[in-house]
Amino acid sequence: MLVLGLDPGTATTGYGLVRCQGATMECVEYGILTTSKDRADHERLVDLHSQVCRIIDTHSPEEVALEHLFFNKNVSTAITVGQARGVLMLAAATAELEVAEYNPTTIKSSVTGYGQAQKDQVQRMVMTLLSLAELPKPDDAADALAVAICHHNSRRMPKAAKSPYGSSRSRSEYPEKTATELKSIKQGRYQSARTES
Repeated sequence: MLVLGLDPGTATTGYGLVRCQGATMECVEYGILTTSKDRADHERLVDLHSQVCRIIDTHSPEEVALEHLFFNKNVSTAITVGQARGVLMLAAATAELEVAEYNPTTIKSSVTGYGQAQKDQVQRMVMTLLSLAELPKPDDAADALAVAICHHNSRRMPKAAKSPYGSSRSRSEYPEKTATELKSIKQGRYQSARTES
């Protein structure tokens, strides 16, 4: 299975294509998609859409994974990242590809085993897991590869051991909850269902 990982941004979007077969992962390609700050916002979004569509057409990924938008005190940054995410999701949906979303903590935990890992730690683990000759750069591209790895690891987990986020389409329901908190939520729902029955 070929997964396209994306780290959204209007100025710079990281992308990483990872081919997964069983426990084996192979990096097919990674890099960044950029738009000119001299162009109007709507024109930059058109450029971004065209670039990601070109990658999808060229490589034919089977699934797409995105970093979930977490709360940012900089409202302007949050808005532009949200716009970029929308464009990327539109491109994937137009190509009839399933889209999964993961928050930063989940991605870091999946790749390094520690949800608060630093960027350099994530880069080194990505390099190790994908047997790269050098650290993946820039950061946006490394993050995109990490998203793809996270998605692969999520799919490999047995149903009983899957993250409390549930299916890939519902992972954004509780984006900033810890695994323990999410487990409690699921247990609460289960107990409620038993009581009602």
